[in-house]
Amino acid sequence: MQGGSRWRRWLILALLWGVAFLFLIPFLWMVSSSLKANYQIFEVPPRWIPNPPRWENYHEALTILPFSLYIRNTTIITLLTIVGHLLSCTVIAYAFARLRAPGRDFLFVVMLATMMLPYPVTMVPLYVLFNRLGWINTFLPLVAPAYLGIPFYIFLMRQFFLTIPRDFEDAARIDGANTLQIIARIMLPMAMPALATVTIFTFQAAWNDFLAPLIYLQRPELYTVTLGLQFFRSTYTTNWAYLMAASLVTTLPVIAVFFAAQRYFIEGITLTGVKG
Repeated sequence: MQGGSRWRRWLILALLWGVAFLFLIPFLWMVSSSLKANYQIFEVPPRWIPNPPRWENYHEALTILPFSLYIRNTTIITLLTIVGHLLSCTVIAYAFARLRAPGRDFLFVVMLATMMLPYPVTMVPLYVLFNRLGWINTFLPLVAPAYLGIPFYIFLMRQFFLTIPRDFEDAARIDGANTLQIIARIMLPMAMPALATVTIFTFQAAWNDFLAPLIYLQRPELYTVTLGLQFFRSTYTTNWAYLMAASLVTTLPVIAVFFAAQRYFIEGITLTGVKG
């Protein structure tokens, strides 16, 4: 029996490694293409190991355009968005999970129903609103909505709060703590897995967002990395080597953030939704 269990475990591990390798193939091809000349990328049969590797592709790709400026703009937008999501979604989720008020459950259902609205439905009204506010060509249209809450993150945080026993809050209220103190000193330290999950999702979405910056940012000095990558593509030709090199560099922060918070992320995904 033990021998059969061991072989079964090794078979599962081999299957998982095989699937993981399949998902890694596009990333490995991007790394390989970033070190080639343009004509080598389309060689048949394909050459996985560049010979010789063109390390200068990275320097040229990141200096031919002001990518340091694009990275700075994207970092500012991403950090402000993360702060907005954590602040707004935490408070709203706690209200839906713990506070008693007439119509609370109905409002929660209405909020969830807004998740079914596709972005193109709200895109034009939002543009008209932000244009009348004079926010076009600023970071405000990309950042301000984060401080009003996102339904999916509110749902995720609410489900996590429901798994926390009320005894902690009752003890804090006996000691004289108010609602904001309970959120800051009791709930947030215990909700680190859910906060890490929201942070990773927000970072990935804000860092890789292309459509919203394309709509609201028209001045080159405000461009983000996703808009900057489009300069390597033109009507008649595309510099694939530079595009792959710049894409790899801009992908590394997302990978780093995920691996830095993966323990909390996996715990948050596992625990969220245990209690409804």
